[in-house]
Amino acid sequence: MNAALSLLSQVDEALSSGSFSRRAEMIRHITDLFIVGAARCSDEDVALFDTVFTRLAAEIEQGARALLAARLAPIPNAPPVTIRALAFDDAIEVAGPVLTQSERLDEATLIENASTKGQEHLLAISRRRILSEAVTDVLVLRGDRHVVLSTVENPGARFSEAGFAQVVQGAERDDRLAESVGSRPEIPLHLLLVLLEKASDAVRAKLEKLHPHAKGEVQRAVTDATERMRNDVVDMFRDQAAAVALAESLQRKGQLDDDRLRAFAQAGQLSEVIATLAVMSGLPPSALDRAMLEERPDTIIVIAKALALSWVTVKALLALHARNHMAPGQAIEQSLASFDRLTATTAQEIVRFWRLRGQAPAMPRRTS
Repeated sequence: MNAALSLLSQVDEALSSGSFSRRAEMIRHITDLFIVGAARCSDEDVALFDTVFTRLAAEIEQGARALLAARLAPIPNAPPVTIRALAFDDAIEVAGPVLTQSERLDEATLIENASTKGQEHLLAISRRRILSEAVTDVLVLRGDRHVVLSTVENPGARFSEAGFAQVVQGAERDDRLAESVGSRPEIPLHLLLVLLEKASDAVRAKLEKLHPHAKGEVQRAVTDATERMRNDVVDMFRDQAAAVALAESLQRKGQLDDDRLRAFAQAGQLSEVIATLAVMSGLPPSALDRAMLEERPDTIIVIAKALALSWVTVKALLALHARNHMAPGQAIEQSLASFDRLTATTAQEIVRFWRLRGQAPAMPRRTS
């Protein structure tokens, strides 16, 4: 107790002297005392040094704080409050050694630091001997390229699947990052396949040597994707052919009219709407398919006016088009106004021209 009181008395004297050199000398002396006896220090002893360091560190210059951080950082039982204060120091010369080396910083403190401090602090954390998944999640999310590379190239770093996904996304146009993350043996296979698909030929060749099993998986993935696309196209044509057959059948029975078209549109039956408009206008279904994909419904408006469709049916068609393009209701009202202004004669001439060409070309964009 007497030794503790004596030490605190010396600190008070150094603080009251107003001399930076006296304070720096005092903290060097106390640091020497702690380092020499650190292995034998009890928790009470460490707490005492913590109090002393905390009081002095707030009153010394940056250079002296940096020296204190460098000397305390490697010590396993360094005073925890002091270490935390040094880790959150704005000067990276002070915070860096502690963030990189000190075992006193727990996961929660590292996450807090990485979530609030700048890139230099994140880079220092990325160089720690061991990094948990929770810490690397923050580093790869907030860090710049240097931080992410340093984290990925740290053999002691562990990554969650979300962390790997974040890095893979950022590696799309970065060969070094792609090679670094792809070289990690624990990268999930599905993310490795994504990486290989987007990587340059040189990087892909290197990674396939490191992961020979992945080459076959890539080829299977490409084959599966091609097969799915082919099946989707087949299904699309099958659905469209069935819709056209239905429209033609209804036409032969005299049942393909304005009401039927409106019912299809209100039910959201896009294939049936396209087929009905194609049969009623004499245009190929592919032309109506393109018309429904256009950002603006100008082609649909022309065809509707040429077919003398009712206002309510036109509104249902425009609503279906707007739903597919997530257009606001105001856009429908503007399109209805365009429909009202267009004359039937003009619309019929346009459709007749399209019919002769065998298609309905995309309407030119209006500038107003």
